[in-house]
Amino acid sequence: MGARTRPFLTCCLAGLLTLGTVASVHAHDTSAEAQEGYASFYHDKFQGRTTASGEPFDQNQLTAAHRNLPFGTEVMVTRPDTGQEVRVVINDRGPFVKGRIIDLSKRAARKLGLLQRGVAPVMVTQIN
Repeated sequence: MGARTRPFLTCCLAGLLTLGTVASVHAHDTSAEAQEGYASFYHDKFQGRTTASGEPFDQNQLTAAHRNLPFGTEVMVTRPDTGQEVRVVINDRGPFVKGRIIDLSKRAARKLGLLQRGVAPVMVTQIN
């Protein structure tokens, strides 16, 4: 190797290592969009009440409450124990019970088989 080639190769290697670090950071950021915890669903008494987003709550829509995701965010809610999943839009805040990460409309809860159980373990993955 010539005297000029070695510094060039060193710079190329450093660049590749930096790209690998950046890629691994982005991969970690993506996994941060998924959460594990428990889901519950709204009681019938909330039908028609105003949600935190300002729209009326409708048990027949595929909506949900989340503590901090922006309103309008679409998420996939999956039950790892059954493989059932449902896509919902965040339009409210909550749940405010320790260990619960999402509160679902009755229609969404039905698709996940939650109506008899009331609460089940889920994974929530942000879609948009």
